Amino acid sequence: MATQRTLSIIKPDAVEQHNIGNILAMIEGAGLSIKAMRMLHLTRPMAEGFYAVHKERPFFGELVEFMTRGPVVVSVLEGDDAIAKYRALMGATNPANADEGTIRKAYAKDVGENAVHGSDGPDTAQTEIRYFFPGYEV
Repeated sequence: MATQRTLSIIKPDAVEQHNIGNILAMIEGAGLSIKAMRMLHLTRPMAEGFYAVHKERPFFGELVEFMTRGPVVVSVLEGDDAIAKYRALMGATNPANADEGTIRKAYAKDVGENAVHGSDGPDTAQTEIRYFFPGYEV
């Protein structure tokens, strides 16, 4: 297995429910290292830019509204096969379909408010990390 980096976002719903520490503990418990982390409140242009790939999808407006309603915690995770490992830890997008022991099973409300985001591949991870951590912070 190769060491990889991936981006994690703890979304506004999980921040509002005071689950930051619980989620970070799950991440570290899965053997992933946190290499950089910051809390910020996304502006509309930041959220629209980050989720630009979904601009034509019907849920884009709702997604931007949700992601800008409160602070998020963005972090760079590192470890062996980090992308797949974190995606497995997150669980299915719909928490009703997520396996026990996953972040979304434990902390997500529904498909829209699903607690966390993780990069879906190496190229996406690199782009997403640079979006929130432009160089020197990692």
